[in-house]
Amino acid sequence: VPCPYGNTELLPHSPGHRSPLNDFQRLRATELLAVSAEPPPPLPEQGSAEQCAQRCATSPACRAFHHDQQSQLCQLLPWTQHSPHILLQKNIRYDLYQKKDYLRDCIVGDGSGYRGTRAVTEKGLRCQHWRATTPHDHSRFLPSPRNGLEENYCRNPDRDKRGPWCYTVDPNVRHQSCGIKKCEDAVCMTCNGEDYRGTVDHTESGTECQRWDLQHPHKHPYHPNKYPDKGLDDNYCRNPDSSERPWCYTTDPGREREYCRIRTCKKRPRPANVTNGCFRGKGEGYRGRVNVTVSGIPCQRWDSQVPHKHHFVPEKYPCKDLQENYCRNPDGSEAPWCFTSRPSVRIAFCFHIRRCPDEQDAQECYHGHGKHYHGHISKTRKGITCQPWAAQTPHVPQISPATHPEAHLEENYCRNPDNDSHGPWCYTMDPRTPFDYCAIKPCSGSTVPSLMENADMVTFEQCGQRDERLQQKGRIVGGQPGNSPWTVSIRNRAGVHFCGGSLVKEQWVISTRQCFSSCDADLTGYEVQLGTLFKDPGPGDPDQQTIPIVRIVCGPSESQLVMLKLARPAALTRRVALICLPPERYIVPAGTVCEIAGWGETRGTADGSVLNVARLPVLPHGECNKALRGRLKDSELCTAPLRAGVGA
Repeated sequence: VPCPYGNTELLPHSPGHRSPLNDFQRLRATELLAVSAEPPPPLPEQGSAEQCAQRCATSPACRAFHHDQQSQLCQLLPWTQHSPHILLQKNIRYDLYQKKDYLRDCIVGDGSGYRGTRAVTEKGLRCQHWRATTPHDHSRFLPSPRNGLEENYCRNPDRDKRGPWCYTVDPNVRHQSCGIKKCEDAVCMTCNGEDYRGTVDHTESGTECQRWDLQHPHKHPYHPNKYPDKGLDDNYCRNPDSSERPWCYTTDPGREREYCRIRTCKKRPRPANVTNGCFRGKGEGYRGRVNVTVSGIPCQRWDSQVPHKHHFVPEKYPCKDLQENYCRNPDGSEAPWCFTSRPSVRIAFCFHIRRCPDEQDAQECYHGHGKHYHGHISKTRKGITCQPWAAQTPHVPQISPATHPEAHLEENYCRNPDNDSHGPWCYTMDPRTPFDYCAIKPCSGSTVPSLMENADMVTFEQCGQRDERLQQKGRIVGGQPGNSPWTVSIRNRAGVHFCGGSLVKEQWVISTRQCFSSCDADLTGYEVQLGTLFKDPGPGDPDQQTIPIVRIVCGPSESQLVMLKLARPAALTRRVALICLPPERYIVPAGTVCEIAGWGETRGTADGSVLNVARLPVLPHGECNKALRGRLKDSELCTAPLRAGVGA
């Protein structure tokens, strides 16, 4: 008896041909479980995912398969998630691949490959079983292992141009179309289709799309693991780079990428998070009128191609509000930006636009540091619910009612058992946020000890050291060497530098909150570059280190600082060193020469592609505060003005 799953000799997949995986939809870390498996599925066999897909495609009984990436074993399955008595379950060992034809609720072409479970006609009549001969007797279309005529599901065995149909249970209506939509019309797109998550997998020329998780026939940067928020599923049309509309790489080696034909929704959605005086998240909803860069360079008009040619023309991006030359974010970058009117500076982020507060309005109040606060607030400044002090999940606490019985650690109320100088706090119910400060403000008249009083003077001798010999080799900008081995370049998923930071420990970088959309931003695919003078170093730079970012931790609400944890420790070399962090309450004496470094705008005074460094003297706190009419905080300092731009 021949095995229903087949035993085909498999040839390795050749680049330039379609992958057999194109016929399958992938669910990561998932398995299918049969409540009663009769007969049981075959035993697992050795093979890559593509080899498993080829086996399944040639087997009439196979509809899905599990693939274990670690052991390279696959198990063919005779069912899908829509089969009766089947359960979907998370399992980190397996990836589940199911034939698309059995999952689609729309049709491709004439729908002859449709294997969905719709069993009602377009007029609402229930379909007759294909095996049945009443009320309509028929012998032309009877079920077989390969024609898919199952149950009473809509099918198109004769390739009717109207799509799938069925015989009906109404004696007066022999057969009727099921009215299943074509996939390109089933899900419409809004704006430029960045949020489109439909299942079209062919371009407008009819060419099949390449899978996003494969690098053949075309190599590309848009791997699903690197862009988890872009919906890069299987080989469906998507718009991860804010093009005019959804597109895909093709399976034709001679055509890298093409647009897809997808219906535009009739109703345009209302923009979310619209702001004018500040921006939220990444600023896609910013509609203010700031039209100059951080250093004062006027922005280029969006409807102009001079001095910089670009594709973000207003008529092609009607939802992006590309008016005049205002800072906008049409492509989901880290913040609003613009093309500049200076030929030597193509793009600049508008980080001088302030972020809207994303914290809870403060409720109640506390005295001093809040050590004796016994109120009932149980949410953090970011609106996260507090974890009960006695709980062990999602975080194992270092401080609990057992360790601090006198601290009134009741329920999940905000407390300050360790007299933290930033006020009451709590462990949180968010697994990604171990703790956060609470939405409680100091009581009026409550005095917090000034940082300017009783602070110890400190000398730095062991940190912040660099190889001074490199100063002779480094680029000189404004008379100062471009040698700053603790300065790192922070890169987004596209590998573009958007902010700088400083290495404070081998696995930690300090940067500014302004550069990140939120304190729990998904930084998958983000990296730091260390040990190079150049914003875009060549592949042969011997001192360059590139390390992924795995975590972001925001400082107290008024600090505007973030800590970035790296995937692994940086190797300290002559080009990579740690910067010093001053101890708490340290005063930087007036006259101290501070150093700033960066790769940003230089107003034409220096090369923005090379690390630029400038030195500035610290001004007396009282003198500066007087000039700023009392707006300077104890935790801030003033320096003399910068005479030449360094892009820091």
